[in-house]
Amino acid sequence: MIFQFKDTLLSLLKSNIVGSNTTSFSIKSWNEDDRPREKLLLKGRAALSDAELVAILIGSGSRDESAVSLSQRILASADNNLSELGKLSIQDLMQFKGIGEAKAITIAAALELGRRRRGEEALQKKKITSSLSVFELMQPIIGDLAHEEFWIVYLNNSNKVLQTTQLSKGGMTGTVVDVRLVFKNAIQLGAVAVILAHNHPSGTLKPSQADIQLTKKLKTAGESLDIKVLDHLIVTEKAYFSFADEQML
Repeated sequence: MIFQFKDTLLSLLKSNIVGSNTTSFSIKSWNEDDRPREKLLLKGRAALSDAELVAILIGSGSRDESAVSLSQRILASADNNLSELGKLSIQDLMQFKGIGEAKAITIAAALELGRRRRGEEALQKKKITSSLSVFELMQPIIGDLAHEEFWIVYLNNSNKVLQTTQLSKGGMTGTVVDVRLVFKNAIQLGAVAVILAHNHPSGTLKPSQADIQLTKKLKTAGESLDIKVLDHLIVTEKAYFSFADEQML
């Protein structure tokens, strides 16, 4: 009888401990002001931390961790930098306990929407007045990519942007550029000038010999069609190199 009482008591204690832990990690048990969804409704989007916004995306954490706590860990792995977080692959995100494929895809999709929004905002600055204005246009599009992309900015005779076009997409070290396609698009758009732009995922701003040769090739081709190549920018996450500024055109 004594042993039976001990077993019952231990079972009750264990149940209370597990129940207490589970409750403490549940967002539903928090004060309403601390729940991310309710907080957003009551106080607005700006009142939420990055971790709280990510927590809304993933919806729930794990048995041992709340969605906010899990989001804080994920952000910490990216130095609490959303641009760095955007570079994580689906597989990288799935390394965290509580993040399955669906949640990883949701995070990646949200960050990609943010990247595209920055790109559209930059495109509204339509007139190109300097290499810096080109950088501000292209950095949100290609500045933090893990692979290399080559883009063309097509301009009219007032240096206003007609269109930005991805010409090619490559690996970590380079892309292939079709010179004919560059100027076919220019003629169709009625562009009188173009600006070349590509990113260096390595972060280096020094142009390669291939970059230099391609620039010369495109400039020569453009001259025969009376379409000017005004600049070629190498873009990284935080800086850029301008062929025009360095008098390499």
